[in-house]
Amino acid sequence: MGGISIWQLVIIAVIVVLLFGTKKLRNLGSDLGSAVKGFKSAVTDDTAKTEEESTSADSLADKSVDQSKVAEKEKDQA
Repeated sequence: MGGISIWQLVIIAVIVVLLFGTKKLRNLGSDLGSAVKGFKSAVTDDTAKTEEESTSADSLADKSVDQSKVAEKEKDQA
């Protein structure tokens, strides 16, 4: 009484195909697929860029620590 049966889904699918035609539905499917693919590649690129920035920030922090140690050694020797 509360759910949608398989026959109701089949009837809806047939009506959609009759209204839009298979060519438009195929184009819509390919457009949707390319949009999802573009979204995934953008998310992957953004994630890689963020990881690269955090790695470069860590290396810069390490360099500044190394430079401060060198400065302390020079003070001790002087």
